[in-house]
Amino acid sequence: MRIFVTGGTGLIGVRLVRALRKRGDEVVVLSRRSDAWQRVGRDVEIVAGDPTVAGPWQEQVGACDAVVNLAGAGIFDRRWNAEYKALIRDSRVRSTQTVAAALARQPARADGSPKVLVNGSAIGFYGVHGDEELDESSPMGDDFMAKVCAEWEAAARPAEAAGVRVALIRTGIVLDRRGGALKQLWTPFKLGAGGPVGSGRQFMSWIHHADEVGILLLALDHADAKGSINATAPQPVTSKAFAKALGRALSRPAFLPTPAFGLRLLLGEAATVVTTGQRVLPRRAAALGYQFRYPDIDSALRQIVREERASRDIRQQLEQRRPADRLA
Repeated sequence: MRIFVTGGTGLIGVRLVRALRKRGDEVVVLSRRSDAWQRVGRDVEIVAGDPTVAGPWQEQVGACDAVVNLAGAGIFDRRWNAEYKALIRDSRVRSTQTVAAALARQPARADGSPKVLVNGSAIGFYGVHGDEELDESSPMGDDFMAKVCAEWEAAARPAEAAGVRVALIRTGIVLDRRGGALKQLWTPFKLGAGGPVGSGRQFMSWIHHADEVGILLLALDHADAKGSINATAPQPVTSKAFAKALGRALSRPAFLPTPAFGLRLLLGEAATVVTTGQRVLPRRAAALGYQFRYPDIDSALRQIVREERASRDIRQQLEQRRPADRLA
């Protein structure tokens, strides 16, 4: 397939692009960055443009079989204020509107089969529900992120109405050492100063980065993958259980609680993402036959620690070679 990707230089986008190229797909990445090739590789076609603004880049969508739209400002990148909340909303909704408009103009592939839009969303759609089990049939919440997610998903509807198969991926907390919530937690836990957030009783619906990519690929490939699909591991855990698991993976104590008010000072309203609970299950992904590589929190965090150590070893080897290279 020839696949158009927005957000391809982001945390998940980079991993997805690599997976697509590994299996032989042609990939076109939309980016505002002139050096985007450094993130995604020289074997990827780069198209200049802003996904939130209509432009010539939309013509490239017509030559592709599918679009994966991952554009959106990072939830944990900055402290939330009115300006950043507007950016969180607009970067998602407007990019989806422009992508959907481009697909609606040419919704079929060369063979007449429908094109595919795999569009980002988030489990924030459901709002706060404590320990209640939630799946794709659960109703929408009424807080800021729930409203953003509802608008985000609605922006994809014109493509669906034109005949495009649309899959809406409601992602949980992605576990990746390179970014997101885990990057924020890594240093205090590594120093032995980590622990549960707030009461520790609230549920965390998480997913390993490899399974996030796996569900995106499933949504691209499976003809029945349409509508909302939760991208969360099948075993959500409480904040207390997560802290213990991360402590075990790092061989560090994990009993010092992080006060909720401290996180609110640091992150603003974004702190609600980790201080309030959601217990979300991936029932649609399971029904479509997806097999999780990391279904439980211990195996997921152990793999990420191994990945980090391997990356550190490679960096150290490169550093050791540089003096010799300069002498040569």
